[in-house]
Amino acid sequence: MPTSQDMTTELDPGLLDALQHQVAVFARRAEQTRLGGTGQLRNSMDRAAYLLLNRLDQEGPMGVKALAAGMGIDSSTVTRQVAPLVDSGLVSRASHPEDGRAVVLQLSPRGLDRLEEVRSSRRTLMAEVTDGWTEDERASFCSLLTRFNAALSARQGAAAGSPQSG
Repeated sequence: MPTSQDMTTELDPGLLDALQHQVAVFARRAEQTRLGGTGQLRNSMDRAAYLLLNRLDQEGPMGVKALAAGMGIDSSTVTRQVAPLVDSGLVSRASHPEDGRAVVLQLSPRGLDRLEEVRSSRRTLMAEVTDGWTEDERASFCSLLTRFNAALSARQGAAAGSPQSG
């Protein structure tokens, strides 16, 4: 099996340098703007909250362990990140439908409204940032970025001994 060093010597080092540089610039720009959106909603929801609310919206109510596993983070981290969302009424706790002793987290109507506001603002930002791109270019970029994130997640999961997700 080739080592990491073997793999990089087979590829164009200049292209790999340019790629790592652009990823570093992207990470800095994403953190600076937090890719939060436009207008009054710019930077109005942190990344952790957005990802948690989005997952609950896409997958429905779930327990802390399932949420943590799906996001590839520790349960204690999810518990800490969910607490302010519960306090602000964006997420609610409910009894598990099959096991009344267990608790599930679910997106509240207020949380769904807030998530939609942020999504709309972020869609506007993405439209502005990619103004002049064709739909095919947007789709290609999204596909490649998704593939890149999946590869990073798989690498992190392999290093930690568990699967990771966004």
